[in-house]
Amino acid sequence: MAKFVVIGERLSTTAPAINRAFTSRDPEPILKRAKEQLDAGATYLDVNIGPAENDGPELMKWAVELLQGNFDNVPLALDTANKAAIEAGISVYNRSKGKPIVNSADAAGRIEYIDLAAANDAIVIALCNGEGIAKDNDERMAYCQTMLERGMEHGMEPTDMWFDPLFLVIKGMQDKQEQILECIKMISDMELNSTGGLSNNSNGMPKHIRPIMDSAMVAMAMQCGLTSAIVNPCDLRLMETIKSCDIIKNNTLYADSYLEL
Repeated sequence: MAKFVVIGERLSTTAPAINRAFTSRDPEPILKRAKEQLDAGATYLDVNIGPAENDGPELMKWAVELLQGNFDNVPLALDTANKAAIEAGISVYNRSKGKPIVNSADAAGRIEYIDLAAANDAIVIALCNGEGIAKDNDERMAYCQTMLERGMEHGMEPTDMWFDPLFLVIKGMQDKQEQILECIKMISDMELNSTGGLSNNSNGMPKHIRPIMDSAMVAMAMQCGLTSAIVNPCDLRLMETIKSCDIIKNNTLYADSYLEL
C-alpha cells in the first residue's frame, strides 16, 4: 500500500496575507508558509491563485518557479479556475519529485481539465459533482464513471485521476456524512485514488473542536480507503492521526520514532 498523500492547503488567496503576497509578488510570506507545511509533513503543496483572470499564467509560473526553486522541486497542485494559468505552470514545472496535480475537474463545466491533465501527463483531482452537489451516491458514482471514461479515452492511467467525493459541512449536513464515507469506499473498491478538502467537514465549528473532528474524519475516511487529502498539515493532531493510520494500515513501517518521520 502507498503512504497517504498530504496536500497542504495553506497557500491560498482565501488567506488575505497570501492573496497580498501573490498580487504583489512578495515571496517572503509564501516561502514562510510553504516551509511550515513541508516541515509539518506535507507531500504536495496546493497553490491556489484564485480566479487570476488578468495575469494568471504569469502568476502561476512565478509561483511554481519560486516554490520549486526554494524547496528542491517540491511537487505542487496547481489550483485555479484559469485554465491557461495551469498550462503555464505545467510548462515550467519540474517533475523530479512527482507529477503536477491539476485542481480540479468536475463532470460539467470543468470536465476539460481532465483533457488538460491527460495532454500534460499530470494527475487530476476530479470532483464527483456536476452543475451542483450530487444528491446521493448513485449520482456521485455516475459522475465518477463519466470522468473516468473521459480520462481513459484521452490516454490517462486511472490511478492518475484522484476522485473527490466532496466533503460536506457537518453543521447543517450531518446526515450526509455516512454517504461520503460510503462513496470513498466505493471509489476504493474500484482501485481508484481519492482525495478532497477534508477540513470542509468542520467548517463553522469552534476553533478548538475543528482538529478533533478533522482527526476523527480522516481516520474513518482512511479506513474506507481515502488515499489523500487537502488539509492543514500544521494541525499536529491531524498529522499524528494520519501517521498512526498509515502504520495501522501497513502503509509505513512502524518505528518508535514514527511521529517524527
